[in-house]
Amino acid sequence: MKKALLLIDLQNDYFPGGLFPLWNTEKTLANTKAAIARARAAGVAVIHIQHIADPKAGIAPFFNAGTEGAKIHPEILAAAPDAPVVIKHYADSFVQTDLEKVLSGLGVGELLVCGMMTQNCVTHTAISKSAEKYKVCILTDCCTTVNEPIHLIALHAVSTRIPLVTSTQAL
Repeated sequence: MKKALLLIDLQNDYFPGGLFPLWNTEKTLANTKAAIARARAAGVAVIHIQHIADPKAGIAPFFNAGTEGAKIHPEILAAAPDAPVVIKHYADSFVQTDLEKVLSGLGVGELLVCGMMTQNCVTHTAISKSAEKYKVCILTDCCTTVNEPIHLIALHAVSTRIPLVTSTQAL
């Protein structure tokens, strides 16, 4: 069964200097880059998932199209420059995107989910109705959110449905 590493919303607005910087971003960035390197060495597909605010809904607080903050972090892009990019407008990375088509085209049956924000886009993608046909786990050391308590609460909440592993356990 082929695996895919889903890199959700590792975008500039969530890092220092961005419009909504999160907790623990430097460690999360380092862990994610290491996970990408291990994934690529093992032949695991890597997929960038980028949130772009829906312009029909008006200007959003961050991730507006064409802004520096909406761009995928440059170190993440450098680690996986040839990985496909799936654009999303909702927390669930499957909703109104071509993620399912990309995964199908790659023959993927297992999803390694990581990114930002743990309690929102990461968990919503991992427990998506569309993800039920895949074997799914969340890479706990490659996720972050606004603070550690919310990160831990989100992981605990989803732990009865999705295995929680570190990136070194999964890759």
